[in-house]
Amino acid sequence: MATTPRLTSPDRVVYPEAGITKGEIADYYRAVSRWMLPELVRRPLSLVRCPDGIAGSCFFQKHHADSLGEHVGEITLREVSGQGDYLYVEDLDGVLELVQMNSIEFHVWGSHIDDVDKPDRLVFDLDPDEDIEWNALKAAARDVRDRLAELRLRSWVRLSGGKGVHVVAPIRRGPDWSQVKDFCDAFADSLVARAPERYIATASKAAREGRIFIDWLRNSRGATSVTSWSLRARPGATVAMPLTWEELGRVRQAGAFDLHKALRRARNLKRDPWHAMQRARQTLPSDVTP
Repeated sequence: MATTPRLTSPDRVVYPEAGITKGEIADYYRAVSRWMLPELVRRPLSLVRCPDGIAGSCFFQKHHADSLGEHVGEITLREVSGQGDYLYVEDLDGVLELVQMNSIEFHVWGSHIDDVDKPDRLVFDLDPDEDIEWNALKAAARDVRDRLAELRLRSWVRLSGGKGVHVVAPIRRGPDWSQVKDFCDAFADSLVARAPERYIATASKAAREGRIFIDWLRNSRGATSVTSWSLRARPGATVAMPLTWEELGRVRQAGAFDLHKALRRARNLKRDPWHAMQRARQTLPSDVTP
């Protein structure tokens, strides 16, 4: 019989500048679980764990370990060579066990554990050069939205909690990862072709000067993107926040929400800003030509 997760060292400070403790992080995830869990559960996860707080060494973890807790699920998946045991959660108890093991960030696959090779969403991460103004980044997000709409794909927007913005479009399961990756590659290239002075579709830092990288590489098997409502392991305890497109116009930066502002938003929300995504029945286009 499973036991209730137990939190040790709740007074340990995880965010030194903000004075936020491990106990406060657990309380945060309890408070936002209503909004966070629908996107998080039953997807393979990668974690950012910081055993000594964000001022110490942090690391990514994608493989399961028994030490993570009895509420943390395990799924064996094919890797480039052999197999690996990956992790996922079913509920808040799993999240809290991961917090107990000093997990701060939660990143998800674009597919569910019942059919990991059939993705159900596209994610475009708009990563700006340091000189790009916030208004230009918001305009780029709307540009991606409008281009997807030309292809009959409705999309939703999320602040990354870092410096970028994510545009997310759900799709019906059916295409495999190679098909999804090829489409996203071609889609990003089409945006670059329309505005090469504004966009780049390769990860080269040197070539990114003055432009926005349309990171389509999230759309490949094993790649992850930060889930909505996840804290970021950054000074200020910023949060990856889902918005409506109307709300995007009113925010001033990708890290506009910290833990405290996210808690206030969670208390005041009447419905999930991405609520309509669950009803979207969209098919991956065969190509990027409208």
